Amino acid sequence: MSEQKPTKRRVSGGRVTAKGTRPEGYTSDTFSHTGLDEQRDPSPPWVPVLMFALFGLGLATILLNYVGSFWDTNNGILLLGLGMILGGIITATEYR
Repeated sequence: MSEQKPTKRRVSGGRVTAKGTRPEGYTSDTFSHTGLDEQRDPSPPWVPVLMFALFGLGLATILLNYVGSFWDTNNGILLLGLGMILGGIITATEYR
């Protein structure tokens, strides 16, 4: 018994629209990335400070939770530390 490979279909590719056409209302700077970046102001200095503070406090909270030196190991404390780290990640997405 010999297996036959399925035959490959030939699909003709190519442009859908004619070369050189532009969408209605298109200008050369419509999709420029520099135009959008120039409109945004840089972040204030407290944004990276808050970001690293949340990362550090979240990490310290999780580590102290597992060491158990200040309180017993608790899932609520672990979630608080994870929440602080998530807050740092959200702050990092707003940094410009």
